[in-house]
Amino acid sequence: MAAAGNPRPTGEIRQQKLDPLSVRLERLGLVRDWDYALHLPLRYEDETRLTPIGSLQPGVTAQFAGKVSRSQFIQTGRGQQFCAEVSDGSGTISLRFIHYYPSVQKQLCEGAQIRVYGEPRTGYYGSLEIVHPRFKTGRAAEETLPQALTPVYPAGEGIQQRWLRKRIARALMDLDIRDLLPRDFCDSLGLPGLRAAIEYLHNPPSGADTEGLQNRTAPAWRRLIFDELLAQQITLRRTRLLNSEKRAPRLAPSSPGTAERFLESLPFSLTRAQLRVAAETAEDLARERPMHRLIQGDVGSGKTVVAALSALRAVDAGFQAAVMAPTEILAEQHYRKFRDWLTPLGIQVVWLTGRLKAKEKSAALEEISSGRAQIAVGTHALIQEGVSFKSLGLAVVDEQHRFGVAQRLALRSPGASGLVPHLLMLSATPIPRTLAMSYLADLDVSVIDELPPGRTPVITKLVRLDRRADVLGVVRATAAEGRQIYWVCPLIEESDKLDLTPAVRCREDLAAALPELSVGLVHGAMAPAEKEAVMADFSAGSTQLLVSTTVIEVGVDVPNASLMVIEHAERFGLAQLHQLRGRVGRGAAKSACILLYDAELSDAGKERLKVIRESTDGFEIARRDLELRGPGEFLGERQSGMPFLRFADLGRDEALLAAAGRFAAEWLRTDEKSALAHAARWFEPQTDFLTA
Repeated sequence: MAAAGNPRPTGEIRQQKLDPLSVRLERLGLVRDWDYALHLPLRYEDETRLTPIGSLQPGVTAQFAGKVSRSQFIQTGRGQQFCAEVSDGSGTISLRFIHYYPSVQKQLCEGAQIRVYGEPRTGYYGSLEIVHPRFKTGRAAEETLPQALTPVYPAGEGIQQRWLRKRIARALMDLDIRDLLPRDFCDSLGLPGLRAAIEYLHNPPSGADTEGLQNRTAPAWRRLIFDELLAQQITLRRTRLLNSEKRAPRLAPSSPGTAERFLESLPFSLTRAQLRVAAETAEDLARERPMHRLIQGDVGSGKTVVAALSALRAVDAGFQAAVMAPTEILAEQHYRKFRDWLTPLGIQVVWLTGRLKAKEKSAALEEISSGRAQIAVGTHALIQEGVSFKSLGLAVVDEQHRFGVAQRLALRSPGASGLVPHLLMLSATPIPRTLAMSYLADLDVSVIDELPPGRTPVITKLVRLDRRADVLGVVRATAAEGRQIYWVCPLIEESDKLDLTPAVRCREDLAAALPELSVGLVHGAMAPAEKEAVMADFSAGSTQLLVSTTVIEVGVDVPNASLMVIEHAERFGLAQLHQLRGRVGRGAAKSACILLYDAELSDAGKERLKVIRESTDGFEIARRDLELRGPGEFLGERQSGMPFLRFADLGRDEALLAAAGRFAAEWLRTDEKSALAHAARWFEPQTDFLTA
């Protein structure tokens, strides 16, 4: 419709410098004709019919036609406004403009024929009105009504809907949208042809199933969703095949070695789940094909022991192992465990972090490059320039979703021998089954689904923040029993944007309220030596209450800590809350987790926190977390460069995902060329990133 109907302020119009159109389009992912074909509408407007003015309903968007019976300026508390009344014999409605071009007055003069599209509402005096409607006058108002719904597309600043519609129409004309999928397979799933589906979604006919279009269950949507899932599955399976063609060192000692002695030295026995996963990993390491395995297990399930066993198999075979963690606190926890476990067995373990002093760092680098360091543990410093392994056979990446793809690639580059290190990834965030089917199809996944004996169930309670004084009483009583407490805050320092208690001030408040307790503070902005000293005091029991940010989310193991308080719990993800809760219940004492939430929290927010209160099953919590956050945020940086899904919903489309997985494997086997051509339509080739 004419630009005259668009609300714009009167007077001088400010000129805003925009980036070139090509740059703005590229931000939307619009480069190729195929990108435009897949730039599908957010919603639709029905301009295929006219509704009598007398039948208009408040809140129901509609289109109507009539004659301007009166137009005038009115003075309001918000300044001068322009109003026009439109009648068609069945009723009258007012059009009101708070901001307008001067030409609007001329277009809406008395007697003008007009066609209007907008959402009526009840005005000041009970009559219907539309504020800033879209309208056409003159010949444009007499044009034949369109036969299809009008698509409304996602658009960036300065990109007009009319321009997008024309560009998409041109792309559909120019593209050779050949249906690469066998027709009988589409028929078996009840899916229409590809071109028919795309054209239907861009131009649904009058009377189309608007509900099916909106919730993406219409057959045309199901076809596009299936094609997207199929392209993703082909890409991942092709990646897996390419990865299997590389060569890795065979880490299979011919006789029992350090790994077996390590098991004998442990003061506990491995669970059946740990033994099963350790055997799966050992089988991978014994092959020349690079291992690409993810071990996932709930908090405290014993993934680190399995990683240590794998590292020892590399050492026994004459190679080095690297263990990389995302935070210094977690990396140091691993270093201490590996050092305490393995040094008595004659294994040289070295520690490397970016904050080491120059002399210490130089010594560590020399140990690694010479091969004297059999196992190197550290942060991303392990992959920075200047680090050179003599013979890296295994890379272990903990909390793998926190690392970018390029970072993991740096650990997988071939050595001088041309061999690629095996890769073992660990995650304490259980991956829901549908997410694993979709995004982890290029991985082997092992699950440690059994907790070691002796773990104490943790009771979880939801408490409003205005009952903080009651929680302080629980903290005091817990400390009196000789137990220790975590108090987690979401921010380090004051924020103007969020009214959250920062950790620094929280520590001061708690120290004042509980003067009889020793209160410590740890957060990510502290120097490593400071953090180490604070954690050492807490581990030794000299600190009773530890105020912290989420740096203690993973890796911290203090069995005497039996109470976890999380302030503003509504600000955390469900999986993150589950991780934090896992810091307690590691000893024999009865343990509890208190989730403090804002008194103004919505009912939906409370229901979300109830998931944590009512479930200790990490997989169920992860499933709910996925529903709330989506795969992008759930997986973090791991999938950067991966074929993310734009249209599919892993909960709604699980059946299509399973069918796509089956057909992808079959299609690659029988007609690889067509399968890869289909994938290329959807995702740019990024093979290197997909193998990370």
